[in-house]
Amino acid sequence: MTPSALKCTRLAVPLAACALSLLACDPETEVVTEVHVDEPEYTGRTTQSLYLTMRDGVRLAVDVHLPQPLQPGSELPTIVIMTRYFRREEEGEKEYLGWRVAQAAGAGYASVIIDERGTGASSGTWPYAWSQESMADFAEVVDWVVQQDWSNGKVGSWGGSYLGMTAQLLPTTQHPAVRVIVPTFTQYDLYTDIVFPGGIFNDWFMRVWSEGVLAMDRNEGDSHVRRVDEDSDGSLLAAAIAEHSDNGDMYLGSSVATYRDEMTPLGITVDDISAHTRRDALEQSNVAIYHWGSWMDHGTAQAVISRFLTLSNPQQAVIGAWVHGGFQHASPYRPLGEGAEPPEGIQWLETRNFMSRYLKDDGEPIMEKVLYYYTLGAEEWRSTNVWPLEGTTTERWHFNAGSVLSTSVPNGSDGRDVYAVDFTATSGGQTRWHTAQDGVPVVYPDRRNEDAKLLTYTSEPLAEDTEITGHPVVTLYVSSTHTDGAFTDGAFYAYLEDIDPSGRVTYVTEGQLRALHRKVSDEAPPYETLVPYHTFEQADGEPLVPGEVTTVTFGLHPTSWLQLSGMRCMRR
Repeated sequence: MTPSALKCTRLAVPLAACALSLLACDPETEVVTEVHVDEPEYTGRTTQSLYLTMRDGVRLAVDVHLPQPLQPGSELPTIVIMTRYFRREEEGEKEYLGWRVAQAAGAGYASVIIDERGTGASSGTWPYAWSQESMADFAEVVDWVVQQDWSNGKVGSWGGSYLGMTAQLLPTTQHPAVRVIVPTFTQYDLYTDIVFPGGIFNDWFMRVWSEGVLAMDRNEGDSHVRRVDEDSDGSLLAAAIAEHSDNGDMYLGSSVATYRDEMTPLGITVDDISAHTRRDALEQSNVAIYHWGSWMDHGTAQAVISRFLTLSNPQQAVIGAWVHGGFQHASPYRPLGEGAEPPEGIQWLETRNFMSRYLKDDGEPIMEKVLYYYTLGAEEWRSTNVWPLEGTTTERWHFNAGSVLSTSVPNGSDGRDVYAVDFTATSGGQTRWHTAQDGVPVVYPDRRNEDAKLLTYTSEPLAEDTEITGHPVVTLYVSSTHTDGAFTDGAFYAYLEDIDPSGRVTYVTEGQLRALHRKVSDEAPPYETLVPYHTFEQADGEPLVPGEVTTVTFGLHPTSWLQLSGMRCMRR
């Protein structure tokens, strides 16, 4: 099915001429997933909270959950989770871990939940996220697990968001007991997926997230970390919290950076703690990967596709239309606040079923990569073994006079559209970038009023249903009255949207690029990519020259979207 019309882009500077490339494809067959729900093997569990002393004397707070009744000689697979968000709260368990632990126990799994060093009830300091010391701790805890008489010697790790990154990095320690990981709603390239999308600093998220975790490290706020069993008077917890005062501030550490290879005040570059730089170690581990993301959740869909295309590990992948964490639906074509599809409980059951292939030898190991993805507009699940999809075609659309988006090449010698930036234009306060903080709903209201503040190009109504599954790419020929001096100067944003017959404008996806990083590199990228490759490195920085026409080309965040006939496509 070839696209007959598209509604496309939002820009923040004058342009001389523009071109747009989009991927379109035939719909895949609908996915039919079999879910096996068995009666719980165990009806109860025990929980022990203890300290494990690491090689350098740091004490990690660890909760060990075992199913009951456990017969003598029983050997259990173990799910290990390292968190910096409290392994357990003073009153009860963290909800997002507690019910999973209970279900895992019923299915015959041991669960070991760890407060990362320098956080929760653990001693030591947390210099920055996912330090080498923390990953070494993770492997040391796995050593301890496999020495227990209840262990079958096989370990897997699950995690969402920050916890997903620790799960993703665990195989890089090359621990032989680690057989499977399930990183969900996390990043593969930290720089582009969350911290500097398009080379533009994600100021709001990094500030709010950093303030929140540092408050947790001081044990402040509405919830407080639970001390371990042996700490009857709380003195060990008090000592640990005192050590946390030396923790690093990721916002202050990253906000002064510009490039991915720039050393920050934390003593690292963003790439130093990013999973994509550890590709070799991940592949050498041959650990099976079941990774999840969402079209509507910052860069997690791109992370899934990057891993799917790049890593040789056995893997299954899922891209849905959820808020961060998968708690609610986020498709703009579904009612706001509607429950996730599939529900979170089924997501966790799928996770356990995948893990059981490698930890319990239940079922066959994964022999072929498969990606399950949700198509917006069609509101259905599909699957593929390859990306881009078989049958994908590429078409070039142009920005024409009169704010028209068309396959026709612009006529005339003067192809300029002049735009004065309106800094009141906004995509709102509940976007794909906000949901990464606590999984808040994703809400893009009717965009028609905001579009009036922007440079827009709109197609004719579609003659037939059209699916776009992949990465739209925008190419702009622009000149600006300003150079790229501050963090947001010279930042280009492009939005792909549709317009229904009533005139309502619906957000589909977006992309962004700071013009400083516009050089398209001919070097081999560190992972497979289907869009123009920008290194975001210092050597390739090119500030805008006021009044000079230059080319800016970049990919939008991937999507799978069925646009019905009679709709129009807009790029702004």
